[in-house]
Amino acid sequence: MAHTLAEIDARIAQGPFHPQWDELATNTVPAWWADAKFGIFTHWGVFTVPQFENEWYSRNMYVQGSNAFKHHVATYGPQNKFGYKDFIPLFTAEKFDPDNWLDLIQASGAQYYMPVAEHHDGFQLYKSALSHYNAFEMGPHRDVIGELRKATLARGLHFTLSNHRAEHWFFMSHGKDFDSDIKEPLKKGDFYWPAQPEPKDHFDAKSEPYPTQEYLEDWLLRNCELVDNYQPEMVYFDWWIQHEAFKPYLLKFAAYYYDRAAEWGKQVSICYKNQAMAWGSGIKEMERGGFNSAQPFHWQTDTAIARNSWDYTTTLKYKDAPEILDTLIDTVSNNGNLLLNFGPKADGSIADTDRRILTAIGDWLKDNGEGIDGSHPWELSAEGPTQAAGGTFSDATAPAYTPADFRFTSKKGAIYAYQLAPGDTADATLTTFKTMPAGHEDEGYNGIISRVEQLGVGVVPYVLDETGLHISGQEVTKGMPRGFKIVPE
Repeated sequence: MAHTLAEIDARIAQGPFHPQWDELATNTVPAWWADAKFGIFTHWGVFTVPQFENEWYSRNMYVQGSNAFKHHVATYGPQNKFGYKDFIPLFTAEKFDPDNWLDLIQASGAQYYMPVAEHHDGFQLYKSALSHYNAFEMGPHRDVIGELRKATLARGLHFTLSNHRAEHWFFMSHGKDFDSDIKEPLKKGDFYWPAQPEPKDHFDAKSEPYPTQEYLEDWLLRNCELVDNYQPEMVYFDWWIQHEAFKPYLLKFAAYYYDRAAEWGKQVSICYKNQAMAWGSGIKEMERGGFNSAQPFHWQTDTAIARNSWDYTTTLKYKDAPEILDTLIDTVSNNGNLLLNFGPKADGSIADTDRRILTAIGDWLKDNGEGIDGSHPWELSAEGPTQAAGGTFSDATAPAYTPADFRFTSKKGAIYAYQLAPGDTADATLTTFKTMPAGHEDEGYNGIISRVEQLGVGVVPYVLDETGLHISGQEVTKGMPRGFKIVPE
């Protein structure tokens, strides 16, 4: 376990990985993750206490004229009397029960769990030797991450972690624009430190002021502390580590993490956004969006059950279970994983709507997950007129799928066809599968079919002719997608 920069360097020197992209790119995607397909994300912390707008409350409450600024003054008083730090004693988490959380996560059908260990606000949900502003010493007075890890592993799920510390460099900066509790001088160890000016373009990899060596070393130590204390099987970084100032520290972290994992005998990787890491050295992450065609590499999309926030608020705009399942199916057919977020309430309880959605997803996966877990892309990923929008932040509206929209996966020689929006008909027609005349065999699937099963139902009748594969299926819960297994002779 490394407590100092010198100890980190000493461990890296032993290998097998060193801070070089060509070496780090030889770390393979974990087989367990490539098979898992579905994970759960949670955003929870001090920012949930006000239950207003979204998880950026700690920043926005200091942005003069913003809705959060006005709400804060009207509800709690001026920021020089009640600042963000004053929410910490209110974050008591009196109903936090890690077993209750993990029972729900397991029931959702997820194979891995990823809590945010530290968000942009700088409050750690774990016991730390690097800052007193953590959940073990303040607020709940509990090692939240440690307790969640124990409950996760007890259920045979994979434990992973997310760290959003990078953006703290500027996240609290607007509090210095007026009379608030964020005042200079700020020094290392202060909750609000360093509160530097926010870049105009968050994706400018050369924006100034550059993070200082002191800040970057602290970032590295915090992340290595998480690795040492909780042994996550994956680490997820939010945006802004793509800033060029982070590169040498990101290289050191990746080498240290991959070296430690080699000691543990575990397969691990790092999720990154934009072009923060060299290709092949981690897992490409797409926030609230993804690729809408099959990719030759494994990737992940992270999105939330609410469109307008990652944490719990009183104004959440929820997606429904069918839409989320369509996203899961579409993602898996294109060689990706879905990391789905929900936000517990500040007291640690989970809203009824979140429970209903996650339970519905789990119930569907019990019947239909055979073609999801451990599956691979087929030679075609889709059939039908509707394609999901591609790219990040592209899931603001749900695609209007039709009964003709299918997505394909494969597993152990079988082909799985998921109908995204069955509508009111029990029957389904796949035009990808059809008998082809001599000389045109390569224009469609002309293999011999042994049987067709509807997942969760059993063997169902079908007819294969020159117009398609016509399946006499059974209706499912209205709005829910349904799966068919096409078994070769």
